[in-house]
Amino acid sequence: MTEQSNAEATTPQAPDTVPAGVPDTAPAGAPAGPAAPKDRRALRAALRWTAAVLAFAAAGAGAAYAVAQPERTDVPGLSTRSDGRWDYPALALPTLPPGAPLPFAPDNADGIHHAGLTQLLLPAPLGSAPDPALKLEKDSVVSVDTFLEEYEATAREKMKQGFADNGLRQIVGRAWTTPDGVRTRVYLLRFHASGFADVFTGCSADMNLNGVNRIETDDLWGKARVAQAAPTTDDVTVLEESVPFGDEQIRAGCVQSGDVQAVILQSRKGATPAVPLHQAVILQGQLLG
Repeated sequence: MTEQSNAEATTPQAPDTVPAGVPDTAPAGAPAGPAAPKDRRALRAALRWTAAVLAFAAAGAGAAYAVAQPERTDVPGLSTRSDGRWDYPALALPTLPPGAPLPFAPDNADGIHHAGLTQLLLPAPLGSAPDPALKLEKDSVVSVDTFLEEYEATAREKMKQGFADNGLRQIVGRAWTTPDGVRTRVYLLRFHASGFADVFTGCSADMNLNGVNRIETDDLWGKARVAQAAPTTDDVTVLEESVPFGDEQIRAGCVQSGDVQAVILQSRKGATPAVPLHQAVILQGQLLG
């Protein structure tokens, strides 16, 4: 695990290009999918836009992502010398196609992400190494079968059929290991509409992760969310493998943002620390908007 520096990450700025070969927009004529509750969608959009306006008004273009390099004393119960967070490169929001709205903008209440999916992936932290165990195709694309290897064999057929029925468009992923032995896998699943992403069954206490006997809500997440001013919507789930576990413990974090579902998995021999997962969940949620 890398030692946190005192330098702050910069405000997300749009890069110049979008990776070739990655679909930037939802296809014309794509099915609308099951309708999401309008009041919840409207509230979520209002909260996100209000937060964004306040953040930029307070700090302007030079504002930093507070969660990437916050004051260590702001996190309850953690040492001021080292609280376990990782150093990430500056986060940057991708360039949108001309005329495309931001997710959850007033004219995009369903939260459709028009950017290339790989540019929405959380980058690996500084000092980590790519994990070759994750089989990636061109442009970080992950096949459905590869993604389903994270789940018990008995659950894969039903989940695969659910993807076919519920408008899964694409999965991309990134994996790395840190010097302390924590292995991280980040997956983004893009659906045709938010209503399809809402019915994804792979992010709950019944998610049937491979080799996990029992997984439950991470009780530490509530304090971490408050300390880091993380989203308060019901679209974030943070879970931990219950004691007793086997040779390693797994932690899971999920963020559903419009048409995109993020699944973040971390594991390590012995107990797996909670702080890096909390940090990854918050940062990935910020990238998704």
